Amino acid sequence: MSHDDPSRGRPDADRSGAPSQPPIEDYAVLSDMRTAALVSSAGSIDWLCLPRFDSEACFAALLGSPGNGRWLLGTVEPARTTRSYEAGTLALVAEHETDAGVVRVEDFMPTSEDATHVVRRISGLRGRVLVRHEWVLRFGYGEHRPWIHRVPDHSDLGCDEMLVATSGPSSVLLRGPRLPRPHGTTHTDEFEVREGETLTFVMSWWPSHEEPPPPFDVARARAATLAHYRGWTRHAHYHGEHADAVRTSLAVLRGLTDRDTGGIVAAATMGLPEQFGGARNWDYRYCWLRDASLTLTAFLECGYRKEPRTWRRWLLRAVAGDPASMQIMYGVDGRRDLTERELGHLPGYADSRPVLLGNAAVDQQQLDVLGEVMNALELARSRGLTESADSWALQVALVDHLCENWDRRDQGLWEIRGPARRFTHSRAMVWVALDRAVRGVEQHGLDGPADRWRQVRDRVRDDVLTRGVADAGHFRQHDETDEVDASLLLLAPVGLVAADDPRYVATVAKVERDLLRDGLVLRYRTSSGVDGLTGDENPFLACSFWLVSAYALTGRIDDARHLMGHLVSLRNDVGLLSEEYDPRAGRFVGNTPQAFSHLALIDAATTLATASEAAAAG
Repeated sequence: MSHDDPSRGRPDADRSGAPSQPPIEDYAVLSDMRTAALVSSAGSIDWLCLPRFDSEACFAALLGSPGNGRWLLGTVEPARTTRSYEAGTLALVAEHETDAGVVRVEDFMPTSEDATHVVRRISGLRGRVLVRHEWVLRFGYGEHRPWIHRVPDHSDLGCDEMLVATSGPSSVLLRGPRLPRPHGTTHTDEFEVREGETLTFVMSWWPSHEEPPPPFDVARARAATLAHYRGWTRHAHYHGEHADAVRTSLAVLRGLTDRDTGGIVAAATMGLPEQFGGARNWDYRYCWLRDASLTLTAFLECGYRKEPRTWRRWLLRAVAGDPASMQIMYGVDGRRDLTERELGHLPGYADSRPVLLGNAAVDQQQLDVLGEVMNALELARSRGLTESADSWALQVALVDHLCENWDRRDQGLWEIRGPARRFTHSRAMVWVALDRAVRGVEQHGLDGPADRWRQVRDRVRDDVLTRGVADAGHFRQHDETDEVDASLLLLAPVGLVAADDPRYVATVAKVERDLLRDGLVLRYRTSSGVDGLTGDENPFLACSFWLVSAYALTGRIDDARHLMGHLVSLRNDVGLLSEEYDPRAGRFVGNTPQAFSHLALIDAATTLATASEAAAAG
């Protein structure tokens, strides 16, 4: 039995602001479509929430130190490491080569099991390699030490006992042929792996008041997990340029979808900063209606049909009730209370404080959200998804409520924490919501007050084309500024204006002049003070993909291909993207993997492919 104290040490940053933790791009993600783990190239799982994406983390070294919890299975000596996912999956394979030999580590989270497990299998390929095994479990986001003891085990993994850690409602076990022993504040072991040897370790979570999950056939679970992901990604209809990047992004979005509830989280992590050492550190492990809707759009564009139906059921459960109480985000299970608070015991990634749990944006007014929702549902209808009486009744109620409130100020797409504004993008998406509702009546025979919706839709468009246009002829961020915002690049793709509209063309040019930083696109100029926050941020990858689409739609195919190729090259070694990118330091910034970045990659690829085909056809 051991009672380990978590380390309270603060990770340092060097003078350039580089974090002492591994770079964000050093992490790969594992997922069983209930939760996700981040594993570094050195073999350390530094982030894992159990049992759901938005549950408490039991490995939180990502936002602190190893003493805040991690699971290391890596070489003692320096190694040259190559990694990749099994094609079309999130099953990771890493080969570590030292001067003494080569070992392979295979990491995956089974999608075929009822409980949540992390499986790690290490095999000797050549020579003898000294391996370090370190298991530091900390509940409560790295704060609470569990009670750890050894109990008999009857699995076929070659050991007659297993480690069991318990804290309050959660228990975690570790099975394997050679379990680490307590050493100070950790459980550690070092051993040689020789050519031909294989050792398999399985970590499992279960509610502490129940019996632990039984052993399972690891080989069969791995085969089933590979088949699940490959069977899904194989159905993608996209075959244009960067097809591998699109398939990887689809697998990532699949991995960020909860298989039990249908909720789609914005990212696997919380607290990763938009500026190292700064305060823009948000919790993204929740279901934004906007991000989820755009993910559905990406799925539909690639030929998927089942996912919109599952997500629509999630939406009905989450939003059920008074339309006025619709939130812009929910927990994975649809819960509403996402109150923001600081985790003061964590020093943050690269000393970036505060580390925030929950998200205050849950209480914001964001008028664009229903536009993304209605656009996705209309696209689903056009692809054959039949509305149920309940699903359409909900949409009618939400659109009717929007008709009464569309001219309110809001916090907009970027969830600003400054004063509410009349954001041009928000009003454009109000127009989208009304337009897609009208299409539901006109094109799909659904029952609704289409005359009223048309009238309000036309008023909204007139408003956007007057208050939303600067004297210089470009669209503007809101009606009290001449600043531009990258979200204005979406006005042509959603159909508010044509791509050759002089106001849209002028907007693209203005974005190029004001928001490009080293070839990538900022969301907006933080120096304007619009967001009410201190500090700066880096280029936002989704915005850069939007510029690809804008180039393609305005006939600048060569520019679109060049930027698309550059963006795809920024992915890490296993094809992941974070929220932002620092082009000067060449590193990821913000939460990872970020659904917004990956869905924008898919959208840009499909838009570019369509525009290229049209250009080739003359």
